[in-house]
Amino acid sequence: MPTENAATPGGSMNVMSIVMLLVLIAVMYFLMIRPQRKKEKEINEMRNAVKVGDDVITIGGICGKIVKTKEDVLTIQVGADKTKFEIMRWAVSKVVSESTEKQVKVSKKEDAEEESPRSLPKRLKPKSSDEAGAEDERDEDGADAPETEAEESAKQD
Repeated sequence: MPTENAATPGGSMNVMSIVMLLVLIAVMYFLMIRPQRKKEKEINEMRNAVKVGDDVITIGGICGKIVKTKEDVLTIQVGADKTKFEIMRWAVSKVVSESTEKQVKVSKKEDAEEESPRSLPKRLKPKSSDEAGAEDERDEDGADAPETEAEESAKQD
């Protein structure tokens, strides 16, 4: 019977090591694999949503504007001479600015913000002409500066 007792502790160690291995795999999945898949999914959605008129940057660093789209091939226009060439859809790194539909929405928001009056802080508010003239008459200490000797003697009395 002593041999059965010796086998039991070794058996529980094997089960614990398997459980620890499974926990390690689960942690690796949630910390490494799952976020990577989520990022890939977002990138693929961005690449599939690209349309004519969007400004893009390729993975090679080329900036251009999409002029034609096919299933897996995009034609972009680059440079001042408007050179056109084809790239694969997977070569798009990011969309810099989207077509005019979204730009119109942004400009409407900016117009609404400009229409609402904003109050300026006190030090940035424009001065009225009376306040500006009064400050010019003051000296460095903030006291009123006398203009003539007669006014100075009158103030001393």
